[in-house]
Amino acid sequence: MRTGRAFCGSILAAALTSVAGYAQTAPASPPDNPIVVDWAPPALAQLAALAAVKSSFTLDRNMLAMAAGVVPGSDPQTRQAMAKIDGVSVHLLRFGDAGIPNESEVDAIRRAYHLRGWKHLVTTTDAGGPLHNDMTDVWLVFDGANVRGAVVLVESPRSLTLATMAGNLSPIDLLHLRGHFGIPRFDGDDFREEKNR
Repeated sequence: MRTGRAFCGSILAAALTSVAGYAQTAPASPPDNPIVVDWAPPALAQLAALAAVKSSFTLDRNMLAMAAGVVPGSDPQTRQAMAKIDGVSVHLLRFGDAGIPNESEVDAIRRAYHLRGWKHLVTTTDAGGPLHNDMTDVWLVFDGANVRGAVVLVESPRSLTLATMAGNLSPIDLLHLRGHFGIPRFDGDDFREEKNR
């Protein structure tokens, strides 16, 4: 098992490599085109209709500031990252023992962010399992080298979590936000850029 420092270093290396390469080749997103945190692909609603348990919530800047004030034991870097978020939207879907009933809808969610032009990173934490078993996808929208928006999709055999955040963040800030405000904790040792999604 890797230490926490090595774990963060692996994710950070992947994120910074991706950011550096993308920031050099792509124009900055126009600042007047805000990230809509409560937008979700239509396929998510279709999956939600089949979920045994579902929950969704959106937190704006004021709600996030109040929530950040009661987060116990946060380090200074995490508190600084929290202050940079403008909004977060989270969708949690839990399915029965049979698992996610329609994998093509999950693929449609992935395609929707590709069509929107978001930068995609992906990792599979259980490569020996069935298709898309324990997969984490991260999509980013850049303004130069900063991240204006991020989406995290975590799929396990019986659940799906989709979290969208907006703000003026650095890739390091994204690392500190995992596990807060409904943004899922995910293992990222094997993150890689996915060019075809």
